[in-house]
Amino acid sequence: MKISVVTASYNSEATIGLTIESFLAQSHPDKEMLVMDGASSDATLKVVESFGSDAIRVFSEPDKGVYDAMNKGFRLFEGDVIGFLNSDDTFHDQRVLADIAEAMEKSDIVYGDLNMVRDHATKKLVRVWRGGSFRRYGFQLGWVPPHPTFYMRKEVAQKVGEYDISYVTTADYDYMLRALALNSFRVCYIPRVMVDFQMGGISTRGLGVTIRGNLECLRSRQVHLNAPAIDAAFFLRFARRIFQLRSA
Repeated sequence: MKISVVTASYNSEATIGLTIESFLAQSHPDKEMLVMDGASSDATLKVVESFGSDAIRVFSEPDKGVYDAMNKGFRLFEGDVIGFLNSDDTFHDQRVLADIAEAMEKSDIVYGDLNMVRDHATKKLVRVWRGGSFRRYGFQLGWVPPHPTFYMRKEVAQKVGEYDISYVTTADYDYMLRALALNSFRVCYIPRVMVDFQMGGISTRGLGVTIRGNLECLRSRQVHLNAPAIDAAFFLRFARRIFQLRSA
C-alpha cells in the first residue's frame, strides 16, 4: 500500500529539513512525499534537493496559499492513501506510516493524536490534541480530528473533492467535515501520537486568527449541516482548546 504525503511549503528553509528527515525515517517502505512549494525566495528548494531522494517529488510555482498548494497535491499524488504534513511539523516516530497502512487494511479514513510543541529541538508541549472516536454528531459538539494525522484512501479523496480555498484558515476543517459527516466511510481512530505540530503556523497566530477560524468553521456547519446563526459548537470548540493546554 503506497502512502502519499503532501507537504505545502513557502520559505520554509528553517524547518522543512526536519520534516523531510521524519518522512524518510518512516519504516513503511512504500511511500512518496510531494513538496508543493509556492515559489519560495529562500533556500527551501535547495534544502529539499539536498536529500537526493527518489521518494520525494518537488513542484514549485506561485500559488494562492497553503490550501491551493494542497489541492495541487491532490491532482498529482500516486499513492493508494494520501495525507498532509506541514513543512514545519514532523512525524512523532518511525512507525506512523506503518500504523496507518495497517489500519487502512480495514478502513477508508484513519486519524490519530497530535502534540503541539514549542519547537522540535526541545519538543516542549504547549497543547495536546487527542482525536477520540468519531461520532456522527461530533462536529455539532465542537469535535474535529487533527488534520495533520488525517489520512484517506484515494477513493475518498476522489469523492470528497478538493479543499474549498474560500476558507482562509480552516479549509481543512471544512474538508474533514465533508468527508466524515456527509458520508459513510469506514473510519478508524488510532489512539497514539502521530505528529509533532510546531506552534506558530497559519492557524495558531493569536486570538484574532482563532476567532476568525471559529467563524469560518461555523460557516461550514451552516452550509453542510444546517447549523443556526450561532450553534453549540461555536462555544464548545473554544472549551476543547482550553482543555488541550499544558503549562508553559
